[in-house]
Amino acid sequence: MPILKPKLFTTLKGYTKKQFIADATAGVIVGIVALPLAIAFGIASGVTPEKGIITAIIAGFIVSFFGGSRVQIGGPTGAFIIIVYGIIQQYGTTGLAIATIMAGIILVIMGFARLGSLIKFIPYPVVVGFTSGIALLIFSTQIKDFFGLKMESVPSEFHEKWIAYFDVISTVNYYVFGIALLALVIMIFWPKITHRVPGSLIAIIVTTILVLVFDLPVDTIGSKFGEIQSNIPMPSSFEINLTVIRNLIGPATVIALLAAIESLLSAVVADGMIGGKHRSNMELVAIGLANIVTPIFGGIPATGAIARTATNVKNGGRTPVAGIIHAITLLLIMLFFGSYAKLIPMATLAAILIIVAYNMSEWHSFRSVLKSPKSDVIVLLTTFFLTVIFDLTIAIEIGMVLAVLLFMKRMSEVTNVNVITRELFDEEDREDPNAISKRQIPDEVEVFEINGPFFFGAAKKFKDQMLKIEEPPKVRIIRMRNVPAIDATGLQTLREFYSDAKKYNTHLILSGVHTQPMLAMMKAGVLELYGEQNILGNIDDALDCARSIMGLPKIGRPKDFVPTVKRDLE
Repeated sequence: MPILKPKLFTTLKGYTKKQFIADATAGVIVGIVALPLAIAFGIASGVTPEKGIITAIIAGFIVSFFGGSRVQIGGPTGAFIIIVYGIIQQYGTTGLAIATIMAGIILVIMGFARLGSLIKFIPYPVVVGFTSGIALLIFSTQIKDFFGLKMESVPSEFHEKWIAYFDVISTVNYYVFGIALLALVIMIFWPKITHRVPGSLIAIIVTTILVLVFDLPVDTIGSKFGEIQSNIPMPSSFEINLTVIRNLIGPATVIALLAAIESLLSAVVADGMIGGKHRSNMELVAIGLANIVTPIFGGIPATGAIARTATNVKNGGRTPVAGIIHAITLLLIMLFFGSYAKLIPMATLAAILIIVAYNMSEWHSFRSVLKSPKSDVIVLLTTFFLTVIFDLTIAIEIGMVLAVLLFMKRMSEVTNVNVITRELFDEEDREDPNAISKRQIPDEVEVFEINGPFFFGAAKKFKDQMLKIEEPPKVRIIRMRNVPAIDATGLQTLREFYSDAKKYNTHLILSGVHTQPMLAMMKAGVLELYGEQNILGNIDDALDCARSIMGLPKIGRPKDFVPTVKRDLE
């Protein structure tokens, strides 16, 4: 089967009415979730709010239609805010559009060159370093709107921002601060009521009504940007020459790398949640096409969005149809309700972005990597401080060099290279008799499969998203048949998994653990923590163990069972 084939065409074979209803429901919910985020990302990036929505619509459709993942949701993300804002300040919106198109072309080339699998090998400390740095920078840009500080402009440098904030701290607008604080409280506590309707949407509705009814002296989108365009604009053309390409190749490369890393990490997380395998090269091509087309209509850079993808999965989305419906939902909202967006308080958007920054910060991951070997810590801190103090472009460039060195070190430590080789070949549709889709999963039992490199980055992302959008299951099986080796970061992640599971009364089971991870777990005391009885050689034994815990009868191994780990043979 060709590697560069969109998942949509694969999933439509045998597509049922029941699955369409599930996809449609998930798509509408994700569309509603995406709306406030798209507006906030657009404004924070230095463009008008409708450009964020346009990006979510066009990029969301293209990523789902052409993408290599069943459930990936594409659109603007917080990762791009700082780099996009910087490009606009230096080159203007036209420069941003050209840089984004160039980034799209780079991504398409990477996809056709089959580099998708290699990108997944970028070490986790590099990703955590610049992601945490971006989160801190996003947080620092929202202080003015959150407190209503009277400032003509906000300095671009990180340390200069905070000096300027403290200089005008006496000018706090308490009406603005009150609205922002209320929005923040709503978003923190609303998930305790329901996960179906996003807290950000409730915060927007409540605070907008308060500002409107009581005529509070609070800046809104309308007072700052004027009327909001409620339709897709006509396509624009750009003059691109060698000088423009030379000036923008650096920013374009950074956009391409960020888009590739974010998108493929999101796809790996989604794989673990649905027991699937995405086509990484096709995903890069789709993200590239999205970034080529979107700027022509005034949009900004786009990639796969982890939180929206996880929301899609947990609401029943299982094919790209859900992502397409999400884009259509956003389009309808823009056409019929877009003009009302001008009433949204800027303070509310600041609160939304502070929540986004907190979720991006990955402080749990940051702390766990600090307990890793010195090489990991050095890479983490170097990338983090370069991002915050100097420039994201420099951080990415130096981070990639460090990634290569760390990758070489990690590969020298891996004793079982079969799984790594399989990842490089990107054989996503290979027939797998032991696929989780071919097993009966009892209610209140969840299976998360960790696949190859990036595994602990994906595992932690998965854990964080699940705590936000669902009630914990009674039994969670962590399938590790594709984990050839584990390091200190991975061991710490397993400890955190256990700690969280204990807190929520979830029983943890490990399945298909290879020899090197097993020995490392024994040495680190993780094996004793989980208990040998909860570490099974294959998924069928793990499912039977889960059934016993749930008081259900065992099923046993199917006739077509194929051992994947030596312990399967025991």
